[in-house]
Amino acid sequence: MHAKEQAARSLGFTSMPSNYEVAIELDHIAEEYEGEERKRLLNVMREAAISIMKELMDYTPVLTGSVWRGTARKGSDIDINVYSSEPDGVQSLLVKKGYNVKKSEEMKLVKGGRTIKSRHISIQLAGGLVAEVVVRPVEEMGEKDRCEIYGDLKRGLKLPELEKLMRTDSLRKFVPRRRYR
Repeated sequence: MHAKEQAARSLGFTSMPSNYEVAIELDHIAEEYEGEERKRLLNVMREAAISIMKELMDYTPVLTGSVWRGTARKGSDIDINVYSSEPDGVQSLLVKKGYNVKKSEEMKLVKGGRTIKSRHISIQLAGGLVAEVVVRPVEEMGEKDRCEIYGDLKRGLKLPELEKLMRTDSLRKFVPRRRYR
């Protein structure tokens, strides 16, 4: 049983909120609880993403996840997708550039009847921050998946877009006003 179903049953509800509704409410709670510190953290995380993405420019980095969305909170990690047929080369570059690789693992995903492999490289950053660099096949570049939570396409931000965002509207959120199907 999923956590959402368990919670609904324990509260005596017969209907459950959508993932979108839960995410929006959790964002409001995090905003209330963390306040100004959350805004500072988002800026720090987006700046850290810029630094990592600059080192990975040859691999077409894209910032995704809660740091892209602007919904990052204490405990969130920085998600960056890169594209290469040589995951070992990406990991070696990160180590060469001084990043502390905590964990590296191969993952498999079945998508449209085909198995797609990716490498997830977790790096420890200053201040207790963690970044996860996901090395995806070059063939996946430009493909957009639909977000299971918000229902929109997971677009993310490339380095020039992120740098511009930090100059113009560093706290901007990329959350749709309503759920898309």
